[in-house]
Amino acid sequence: MIRILGALYLFYLGWKLWRAPVQSAEVASPGQSGGNLAGGAQGFLISASNPKVILFYIAFLPTFVDLERLGGSALALLIVLTVAGLMAGLCLIAASAARARRALRSPRAQRRLNRSAGSLMIGAGALLIAKS
Repeated sequence: MIRILGALYLFYLGWKLWRAPVQSAEVASPGQSGGNLAGGAQGFLISASNPKVILFYIAFLPTFVDLERLGGSALALLIVLTVAGLMAGLCLIAASAARARRALRSPRAQRRLNRSAGSLMIGAGALLIAKS
């Protein structure tokens, strides 16, 4: 019964997305928060203080690196490489988001996105019904 109710809810959400009106192309520009360096530092601190990231490093790092045998220079290198990896990942995400923002400004692109997401939800609902 819960599966069928969930499928009906997915149908409803998919239909609402399919029929959703297209938003205006005017998007508020982000406020100035002190420049690129401050923004980068803020993004890094948010990512580094994320509990999921912390737990990932606590579980992942000891598997590949014996932390008791690391000297000062090796630990510094590990920290530099970790920060560089996190920053590269965050820059890639930011660049992709900026590109997606430009691509989705047109009403036609927004309508396609709404209809694609709605179709996926309706498909997921149909899959749930088929499995019952």
